[in-house]
Amino acid sequence: MKRVGETIPLRRLRRAELPVDTVELARYLIGKVVVHDTDDGRLSGRIVETEAYPVGDSAGHAFRGETRRNASLFLGHGYAYVYFTYGSSFMLNVTSEAAGVGAGVLLRALEPIEGIDLMQSSRGGAALLDLARGPGRLAQAMRIDFKQNGLDLCAAGPLWLAANQQKTGAIGESVRIGLTRNVDQRLRFYERGNPYVSGPKRLRE
Repeated sequence: MKRVGETIPLRRLRRAELPVDTVELARYLIGKVVVHDTDDGRLSGRIVETEAYPVGDSAGHAFRGETRRNASLFLGHGYAYVYFTYGSSFMLNVTSEAAGVGAGVLLRALEPIEGIDLMQSSRGGAALLDLARGPGRLAQAMRIDFKQNGLDLCAAGPLWLAANQQKTGAIGESVRIGLTRNVDQRLRFYERGNPYVSGPKRLRE
């Protein structure tokens, strides 16, 4: 069994492996790894919680069409879409659907793997369980900001998606968290029983 902080073999995901469907991609990404190779070292974590924002979703940033702010959402599947919200937090999304069709998957929580000391430095010494539990914390721990917006997550580069050999646990689903539109859709996915999943207890079991 992998121990926290232990280096694990990673294989960069190919774009052809990513489902070209937002909801399918949100499920598929559970158990995969996001990697950020920084000047200070590698940061990585298993994705344990996602939310889908499919085509036509009024809660999604692409609902009103393409703008300069959300242009990365329309690049095709497998790119990073980063936005800033609440005046304090960046959010990391993986784009989905075909080029020209705006949709994405929000990464909500990670189980830290590599660069935990760097993550703790970025997060002000936060406890291990809270390093990347929640999308704003995730981006801060992984040192994500607008510089990563639009990066190809399946190409050689500093930010990428990977597969690993660790078995993914049972996947749960629930309504999304913190929304005022389309609040009843069950478009949030998570690894059941994983302590790094965010949200209230009833949405983690």
